[in-house]
Amino acid sequence: MALRRAGGRPPAARLLQANKAWHRVRTAVRRSAVDYFRGGGPDWIALGALLLTLPAITTATVVNPQWCAPEMLALPVIAGGLLLRPASLLVLYGAAAAALIVEAAVLAPVDSGVRVVTPGTILVVAAVGVSGLLVAQFRRRVGVPWRRGGTMLFDLRERIRVQSRLPAVPNGWHREMSLRPAGGQSFSGDFVVAARTGPERRTFEVVLTDVSGKGMDAASRALLLSGAFGGLLGSLPPHDFLPAANGYLLRQEWEEGFATSVHLVLDLDSGDYELYSAGHVPALQRDAGAGRWEAVSAEGPLLGVYDGAQFDPVKGRLRQGDVLMLFTDGLVETAERDLTDGMDRLTGEADRYVPGGFEGAAWHLIEAVAGDVNDDRALLLISRR
Repeated sequence: MALRRAGGRPPAARLLQANKAWHRVRTAVRRSAVDYFRGGGPDWIALGALLLTLPAITTATVVNPQWCAPEMLALPVIAGGLLLRPASLLVLYGAAAAALIVEAAVLAPVDSGVRVVTPGTILVVAAVGVSGLLVAQFRRRVGVPWRRGGTMLFDLRERIRVQSRLPAVPNGWHREMSLRPAGGQSFSGDFVVAARTGPERRTFEVVLTDVSGKGMDAASRALLLSGAFGGLLGSLPPHDFLPAANGYLLRQEWEEGFATSVHLVLDLDSGDYELYSAGHVPALQRDAGAGRWEAVSAEGPLLGVYDGAQFDPVKGRLRQGDVLMLFTDGLVETAERDLTDGMDRLTGEADRYVPGGFEGAAWHLIEAVAGDVNDDRALLLISRR
């Protein structure tokens, strides 16, 4: 009691209060930093840091213009275009203009009679400033800050890749796929969704879809459809999948909203399968006993064309040594080559991988058959050892 009267609160209470205050400050700083890097926080920290660089560059230019040219002012202007909002960016531009005026006033003509700050210097800094302002306005209009813009595109690409991963299959089976976007881009209009379904997950279901368009033009639709198709796969009976996918695509009301798709339902115990097609190119199956390839084609219209479409399956079986190939038309059909010739070329190349059990064949087949084709290409291989 005497300790409380002499110094107020006891030391333990004061220490606890100080720890709570420090925790609140640390939490506020951390949240502010997280919000900033997510694009939702204030940009005054970045603005202050960039404003501090301007007098430093101006001083260095005045002291030694040979090593620090006036054009160095373009560097914080570039950084501002990436970091700041348009309103803050105008403040930075005003400070940069003042720095140019100071440099022009302080730096007297050199011995040769040419000023260090030339009209060309001013034009360079001004052009960089206009470019930065346009970038900032674009980011503000689309609502994607620079700190998350690149990450967002990276996440989209990775989500498509993750959704296209094939589930593991039991011993005695081999599956692999390869996807090559048009023009070497990171995004494609072709995608795959797959899952193990049924009792004890003994059914292998995979859907290969080719969205209208190619590359970046079809990437957003492919991402949306892959997520929707992945949710439908395994949630519906196999014969209801394509009708549900067709209805979903029709509800989007896209101007270029059609797609082709092939749905494989494979029993991993017996090797029996059903193949559903929505306007997709035929699959190819190699009979190990006969040593020849046969086209496997099911009937069905394109997805997204009309409501109430029916999709009838074709049935088959994969015996030991057999292989089934699903692919998109970009792999086998071009302006110079029709579908039949492309499929003949694909089977001819595929025969080279029979002795090795088609291990690693998908990527090499795309490279050999359509390595220089400017279209999305996808190939899925399923073989029974």
